[in-house]
Formats: sequence, C-alpha cells, structure tokens
Amino acid sequence: MQNLVPTPALDCWFLTGPPGSGKTGVGVELARLVGAEIVSLDSMALYRGMDIGTAKPSAEQLAAVPHHLVDIIEPHEEYSLAQYVEAAHGRIDEIKNRGREVLFVGGTPLYLKGLLRGIFEGPPADPELRAKLREEAERHGWESLHRRLTQVDPQAARRLHPNDTRRLVRALEVYEKTGRPISQMQQQFDGGRPADECRVFVLDWPREELLGRIDRRVDRMFAAGLVDEVRRLLDRPGGLSKTAGQAVGYREVVEYLQQNQDLPETMDLVKTHTRQLAKRQGTWFRGLSECRFVPVSGQIDPGAVARRIAAADVRELL
Repeated sequence: MQNLVPTPALDCWFLTGPPGSGKTGVGVELARLVGAEIVSLDSMALYRGMDIGTAKPSAEQLAAVPHHLVDIIEPHEEYSLAQYVEAAHGRIDEIKNRGREVLFVGGTPLYLKGLLRGIFEGPPADPELRAKLREEAERHGWESLHRRLTQVDPQAARRLHPNDTRRLVRALEVYEKTGRPISQMQQQFDGGRPADECRVFVLDWPREELLGRIDRRVDRMFAAGLVDEVRRLLDRPGGLSKTAGQAVGYREVVEYLQQNQDLPETMDLVKTHTRQLAKRQGTWFRGLSECRFVPVSGQIDPGAVARRIAAADVRELL
C-alpha cells in the first residue's frame, strides 16, 4: 500500500542549511522583507523545554515575526513525519488566508523533502513487531538491526545511521509487512523540480568556516546551561522520548549525566556529532534538485543575506 500526502507547499519560501549556518537570523529578516510568517522546519523545535540544544529563536525573534510549529508537543511524545506534514499544511492554509507569505525555516531535510515531494506512509504500525525488533536490539545492539537492514534494503541502510532507531525499526517493519524494501516504495521522493522553479534556499558556508561556527555554537550552548536543561527534561514526567533523546547534544549530555562522563569530552563529542550531522544534511540538500545554494562567508549581515535571497535570480546564486 502506498499513500502519498499532497504537496501544496510548492508556492512557499524555504530557508535551510546546516547547524550554525545562521538560518534563524536570516529567516526573520527574510520574513520581514517578503511579508511572511515563519513555520519551523526543525524536528526538535517541536518539543517544549528543548530550547538551548535546539537553538530555538530568541524571545525577540519570536516577537518580531509570527512563528508556527514551535513548542507544540511534550518531550516524552513522539511525532511522525506524516503528523508534521499534515500540521504544516494546516498552517500554510491559515497563513495564506491572512494574505501572508509562508516561509519555512529550519534544518530537517526529511521534513523539507516531505513538503516538496509528498511522503510515503506505508502499512500501519505493528506494535508487536516493533517490540520484537527493539527487544532484539537490546540483546544484540542496534548495529545488529542495521546489518539486517543492509541485507534486505542496502539503499535505506546507507541513508540511516544505526542510532536512528525510529526509522531503522520502521524500515524493517515495512519490509517484514510487505516483503518490499521501503526505499523501493519511496521512489516518488526521487522526482523533483528544477531549482529555478522553486524558492528553496540553502545557506552554503565554506567547510572550515562552518566547522568553526559549529564549535562556537556548541560552546555557547553549554555556557547557556545545556546540562541543566537536559537534567530538568529527564526529571519531567515521561522524560525524553526515543526521538527527542536521540537529538544531537541531548543524547551526549544524557550519557554524561547517567554515566558520570567527562564534561570536556562530552562537549567534544557533541561537536563531532554536529559536524557529522552537518555533512549528512549537506548530502541531502545536494540531492534535492529544488535547492538553490546561497554562498555566505565571514561576518554575515542577516539583513543583507535576506535581501540577496528576496531579490534572487538563480544565476546570481549558483
């Protein structure tokens, strides 16, 4: 069974990029220029209380431009791609009805792809099968499930990290229920539109500059109280869901708190994992024909970058 969610998001603006690329500041300025309201394109900004580690917009930024799909669920809850796309479509309709433009800002490539190309929902969840897969992972490690996925769906296995437990279980579930690889059933994701027909902009930094920005971003998060934030989240009823607990920055700090690890080593680990995340995101963005890459470097002026985007001609950006 293949179920596609329609994609009326093609006439929206999108601003994306890796962690530390300056999306939030540029997004606020771009929204002002084009008369838009901002819809978050960040899978972790959905969670209440996960503020520092997700680099959510500041109170001033939230006040400057209306924001949507921020702080809408509790940290112990799960939230699927299908739920996000449905909620995003609802916000699109509301904003358009007010005569405003819609600007998606954030760095979750799967959300971006789902909005641009539709999503595959597949067979319904099988709680017993999922429990069996998780039990196997607890006995033998998540790497064992990843190896199994490599055997039945190497394309999906290459795309998924062994720590991406939710999607790993889903890929194996789809194969067990249908006998077909999920990557084969998601082929509709491969058909995109040319970049010059879209308004999908990626902030594109030189590699070494981006790595420096990531390191400084992580330092600021720990200085701002990331450890205390994670401690408070763990103390809340329900704690952190599997999805929320796997977010870069949160996973490492949870291990630091629960296993008495070294704080400087934890900070270095967050930097390493954030760099790896940025690399994976870059691969996603380069694989989407809809994306235009906006070169940025040095001490950027968010307003100036926004003006470049608002007046963009594809020949000027590539």
